[in-house]
Amino acid sequence: MKNLGNMMKQVQEMQARVADMQARLDELTVTGQAGAGMVRITLNGKNLMQRVEVDDSLMKPEEKEILEDLLMAAYNEARAKVEQAVAEQMKDITGGLPLPPGFKMPGF
Repeated sequence: MKNLGNMMKQVQEMQARVADMQARLDELTVTGQAGAGMVRITLNGKNLMQRVEVDDSLMKPEEKEILEDLLMAAYNEARAKVEQAVAEQMKDITGGLPLPPGFKMPGF
């Protein structure tokens, strides 16, 4: 039973670290950009869009397709940055313990 008690304590500690990480991710902001900064999208650490900035020169009907492509590219860059930040924080929580590929913690 002593081992079970230690294991439960470790699980509780990890839950606390995960809750702390989730709070930090709410405060994290990353910005992806495309078109040499003409389009920028800012996400929080949970991939929720916080801001979209578009250069005025792209606000023309004939630039619609270019703008759509740049929005998608900027979002994808920002999302990749969020995923990298989450992976780095997960490594801190798990103490470098390798997790199976594709493993996601609940709430992410």
